[in-house]
Amino acid sequence: MARWTVHLEGGPRRVNHAAVAVGHKVYSFGGYCSGEDYETLRQIDVHVFNAVSLSWMKLPPVRTAGREHAREVPYMRYGHTAVLMDDTVYIWGGRNDTEGACNVLYAFDINSHRWFTPAVSGTVPGARDGHSACILGKTMYIFGGYEQLADCFSNDIHKLDTTTMTWSLVNSRGTPARWRDFHSATIIGTKMYVFGGRADRFGPFHSNNEIYCNKIKVFDTQTNCWLDIPSTQLLPEGRRSHSAFAFNGELYIFGGYNARLDRHYNDLWKFNPEQEIQIQTDDRDDRDFLLEEGGPQGQRALPS
Repeated sequence: MARWTVHLEGGPRRVNHAAVAVGHKVYSFGGYCSGEDYETLRQIDVHVFNAVSLSWMKLPPVRTAGREHAREVPYMRYGHTAVLMDDTVYIWGGRNDTEGACNVLYAFDINSHRWFTPAVSGTVPGARDGHSACILGKTMYIFGGYEQLADCFSNDIHKLDTTTMTWSLVNSRGTPARWRDFHSATIIGTKMYVFGGRADRFGPFHSNNEIYCNKIKVFDTQTNCWLDIPSTQLLPEGRRSHSAFAFNGELYIFGGYNARLDRHYNDLWKFNPEQEIQIQTDDRDDRDFLLEEGGPQGQRALPS
């Protein structure tokens, strides 16, 4: 029987961080905590949770030899992503209050605890935060987020081939998922399951008329096609900043926040993808977003 263990002391207090599981340890990178300094270019911090001893430790900061070496270490940020490939964690995107958003790829060696910036080529995604990242084979997929230069929500897909370190923009077919940030994207088999996130009622630009998705969109990485799942009667409420993971071929969703309802969630949902998936053939925008009337409207720039 599953059970919760609560109030483990010693961990960081923050949101919009990024974490990966490595064996019986969880590495947590950066994140936002009210009252902390995000206006200076201090190093991103790394906390490690041991799931056996149920204890936390903070890794010491990396000693840098000069300005060039310092650029190999990411600055403190929030809204970034982290994925694990072999013994390397790839950190991409995110922002702080001085530099804004970032599109530099950073790599962290789990064994040596050293940072480096791999040389990349191709179509590098624009700097953003609140996107998602997931790994399939040797490829990292980036979806959505809030793009700084365009100042709007995104619904594009980029992928990074980690064998050649080449970025490319994915030309998808079907009706794409609506532009959004702070959603989740989870790989099951060869498909990417996108759930939740925050968008704007009137389009990709932020007008403080937020809407929250409560449907699943599926991207088939073999055909580059967006797919729809038939609606069911029982659905989670729309939310952002939740967490998601796959276990035994099923998708799990936990927690999240809905600013229009001013509601934090602590519910756990499970979805079994073994059902018919339909291809959406029209060219309309994805409208599978929950529109709540009368709730408070959040501010895009403030993490919560």
